[in-house]
Amino acid sequence: LEAVFIGPKLEFTADAMVAVTGAEMPIKVDGEEKPGWTAFKVKAGQVLTFDFLKTGARIYIAVSGGIDVPVALGSRSTYAIGALGGFKGRPIAAGDELPVGVAGKATEGKSIPENLRRKPGMPAALRVLPGLYWHRITEEAGRNFFEDEWKVAPEADRMGYRFRGGRKLDFVDRTPPFGAGSDPSNIVDSCYPYGSIQVPGGTEPIILHRDAVSGGGYFMVGTVISADMDLIGQLQPHTPTRFVKVDMGTALTARKDRAALVNQIRALF
Repeated sequence: LEAVFIGPKLEFTADAMVAVTGAEMPIKVDGEEKPGWTAFKVKAGQVLTFDFLKTGARIYIAVSGGIDVPVALGSRSTYAIGALGGFKGRPIAAGDELPVGVAGKATEGKSIPENLRRKPGMPAALRVLPGLYWHRITEEAGRNFFEDEWKVAPEADRMGYRFRGGRKLDFVDRTPPFGAGSDPSNIVDSCYPYGSIQVPGGTEPIILHRDAVSGGGYFMVGTVISADMDLIGQLQPHTPTRFVKVDMGTALTARKDRAALVNQIRALF
């Protein structure tokens, strides 16, 4: 389960092994505090609650055996905007009873070491690979994009993260091609890669995240590398953020390093 800013109150009707990762939010079972990133037991009848968020934005509540919902397109996750997958295709609500699958061999007290827990820095740094439409902005605008400090806007969710505070991007003059709009940030409709950064009107960059649309008519200044996409989900509104320009070699190395980190975590269990 994913919870944003505020944790749920969950009553267990059967014994379970649970772990909570992600943001720093005090975890309690019947009022007794439990450690994060660590497996702990919850007995039938006990209640799992959370105190106020300290750092980060999202927590992830894992139950051994998983939430036993039907598989849709190879996943048990929920795409709430499209009413697809997960528990009835929607966010969970008060009174819902969630089925749990057959528990695995999780061991109480098993923990992920601190050095394997990825967290965004302050200011956050997101590595960006310039995209196919980089030529649409001026050289000065390109420099400004990477030099300026941006801040996460309140409009930040699973569809996209909007940023404000940097200088407006200036575009190279052109005659709009057939099929593109009149605004200089418009293009002939194109696919949007996961993590791509569109800048409508050249003013506020928007990073397209997990639940974003797959195409449209805004130019993309670049793409956040896949290794940094999970960090975005832990950014609160107003978090200062810098975009860091990288090349393809750096992006591929970072992806390899992240895969190695995930394998280290898997090996622990």
